[in-house]
Amino acid sequence: MEKLIQTWQEAILKLAPQSEELGELHPDILEIAYQEEWFKLYVPVSYGGPGKKLPEILRIEEELAYVDGSTAWTVTLCSGAGWFAGFLDPKLAEEIFADRKVCFAGSGAVGGTAQKTMGGYRINGHWKYASGALHATIFTANCLLQDEKGNDVLDEDGEQVIKSFILKRGEVEIQSGWSYFGLVATGSHAFDVHDIEVPENRSFKINTEIKVSDEGFDYPFLQLAETTLAVNSLGMAKRFLDLINDSFFNRSGFKRYTPEQVSFFEAELAKCKHTLTTIREHFYEAFDTSWHQLINHRMINEDLLKDVSRLSRALAHQSRMIVDTLYPYAGLEAARKETELNRIWRDLHTASQHALLTF
Repeated sequence: MEKLIQTWQEAILKLAPQSEELGELHPDILEIAYQEEWFKLYVPVSYGGPGKKLPEILRIEEELAYVDGSTAWTVTLCSGAGWFAGFLDPKLAEEIFADRKVCFAGSGAVGGTAQKTMGGYRINGHWKYASGALHATIFTANCLLQDEKGNDVLDEDGEQVIKSFILKRGEVEIQSGWSYFGLVATGSHAFDVHDIEVPENRSFKINTEIKVSDEGFDYPFLQLAETTLAVNSLGMAKRFLDLINDSFFNRSGFKRYTPEQVSFFEAELAKCKHTLTTIREHFYEAFDTSWHQLINHRMINEDLLKDVSRLSRALAHQSRMIVDTLYPYAGLEAARKETELNRIWRDLHTASQHALLTF
């Protein structure tokens, strides 16, 4: 197993710069993802997936982020959308996941409308930031529900009803516009849908009726999203910490530093490593406890869930702050966009803009 891990690590590290040039994951990285079933991480065995559980998935995503931010982010967002497998119509799910290269992309935002028709719904809308859009086979879209006359459908509290929908690749139009300085290879483009009619079984709601006999699909989606995003920042920060030492000692002006200055850097590095290790331990301890409660007691203590959320945010923020603390010691090479250190810095800062972990 160790040899297999080393093989994909080396391959992705080598191909990451080419992915940036392409603006999407290199085809060879995608092939690794298909072989390892990374886009199907949550998909139950009954649908042909590996049926992995969130504790293992978090560690996989952390390791991926250590190797390449864009690969990890794409796997995290696309496999995370694949978690919806637990709430899909079983016949639809079997059809979708029969595809070896199945990959979900989508947006958590409510970007469109779904008007009721005789046979299902008519979808229109625009959704931003669909990571993996260029190779996705399935798109998920949140819509405001409308009746046959186009009037908004309201719930008992007078709020507009929102439903999620499954759309096939041929039903969406990709709108090129992912022009940000980090996570370049995620290809997180927008997509439009114009008057596409879908059958009733293409709609679903998460955390309501679980339609597959498997455990873990009742873990709260908020904390699932927070934890999976946080470990991306963690993995990138760990890689930065492992590279910064060589960058400092190999920078062109190193000979000008006094022994005291070198000792100061080494103390800063040691402190940052300790901080990241400590927050990582607290994070996994809280998450693992919450998972244990769910599996063994069918409920999670509300205060513990708040801790999971708090520690997810703390982990993401500490990862960024540690990298920013050490970045100046890397020298001008770290500002050159072709270097791995610079790519990590850009990827981590782009990931830090996700609204879910802002505060």
